[in-house]
Amino acid sequence: MTATWTIRELSHEVEQRLAAEEAPANGQVRAVPDERSIRYYTTLGLLDRPHLHGRTALYGPRHLAQLIAIKRLQADGKSLAEIQQLLPTLDDAALARTSGVALHPPPRAAGRRDFWRAETTPEPPLEAPPAAPALTPTLELPLAPGVRLAFTAARSATDADAAALLAAAAPLLAELARRRLVELPDALSAHPESQEDSP
Repeated sequence: MTATWTIRELSHEVEQRLAAEEAPANGQVRAVPDERSIRYYTTLGLLDRPHLHGRTALYGPRHLAQLIAIKRLQADGKSLAEIQQLLPTLDDAALARTSGVALHPPPRAAGRRDFWRAETTPEPPLEAPPAAPALTPTLELPLAPGVRLAFTAARSATDADAAALLAAAAPLLAELARRRLVELPDALSAHPESQEDSP
């Protein structure tokens, strides 16, 4: 059975796993994510959304791996913006290597009940897995809380690119707010097009 944790238990699990590692050199980066940081990382898209069991949010091994990877990358000097670009490109195997968290349970060893099966039934030869497709880096640009632009870029984006995209997205954000599909902070919803009457 796969382990699951509440947000508080997840934070504690990350703390235990990172206890032996060196804290990030940047004094602004917390060595262990608290509940607020975990929610923020989810908003940024760095962390998968939790599974809901009733009203309780539950987190699993992939969430643990993502959090540990974020903290290790921050300890290596990477900014959250850099991590936002890198993390979505990692497949499960790369995420497991980066975090040290096994994402899939190991195969079950033959037990006493089926020892005869292991001796008399030969296993079919393993076929080489198909080559993994080349990863295409996806850039993600947070436009507002809960709104991200994700695209495959032909080149690395610059700060000027990000600023131009944010400016171009202002009418879209205004329309999303006008239709009450997202709640934007006052500074973002003050765009002239968001002042129109709602339908």
